[in-house]
Amino acid sequence: MSLFDWTEKSPEILRQGGVIAPDERLPWPQTTVMGMQHVIAMFGATVLAPILMGFDPNLAILMSGIGTLIFFFITGGKVPSYLGSSFAFIGVVIAATGYAGKGLNPNMGVALGGIIACGALYTAIGLLVQVSGTGWIEKLMPPVVTGSVVAVIGLNLAGVPIKNMAASNFDSWMQAATFVCVALVAVFTRGMVQRLLILVGLIVASLVYAVLTNGLGLGKPMDLSGLFNAAWLGMPGFAAPVFDSKAMLMIAPVAIILVAENLGHIKA
Repeated sequence: MSLFDWTEKSPEILRQGGVIAPDERLPWPQTTVMGMQHVIAMFGATVLAPILMGFDPNLAILMSGIGTLIFFFITGGKVPSYLGSSFAFIGVVIAATGYAGKGLNPNMGVALGGIIACGALYTAIGLLVQVSGTGWIEKLMPPVVTGSVVAVIGLNLAGVPIKNMAASNFDSWMQAATFVCVALVAVFTRGMVQRLLILVGLIVASLVYAVLTNGLGLGKPMDLSGLFNAAWLGMPGFAAPVFDSKAMLMIAPVAIILVAENLGHIKA
């Protein structure tokens, strides 16, 4: 398969419960909408993780996009994966930097040095896999292990959005309503709409929120003025790494978790 050579498949495959392989794609309109959903689905995690660690979310988004494109070209488009923020770093970064939880992390450089060390270790593991194959990893980390790692990371952080993103009882109810909207789309629709459950559910929940707030005054009204007034282009804030041995020793082993996490994602 060449880099941009995908076999086009009919949306009818989705209605029949089929799947689209990595070397296949839907017609461009459906592919574009699916891409929009993936951006929305990954946006929350990509932004939330750096906020919890005191990093600049704008820079995280930029690097996420650049990293995804680099990954796509290196793998020849054979692995449809998005490179976002990893929640596996949150605990060790907070511990290594003593981050208090508000604003930018004053010891961000220390965290960056540790993350670079983790990246170097992860690269070494990748080179070892290139030479020896993946058999030893699959023996050490069978699906029950990799699946559990992914599940634990998600469950461990499930309470974060509930605590941090709901400023009032109304917001808490809207969180629940959003979950219900997505669930209803997943259960009662079929075909392409069902595959777009996050996008469609979010649109429905946003309309409900607009009616309840802007229309009935039950909560904080939806205000898009900040979006309309924002500059089209801007530069995020960059920071230089600080290579502290203690932080590097603390953060580098996260590479092992990343192996299990990413292996679980690929197998899923």
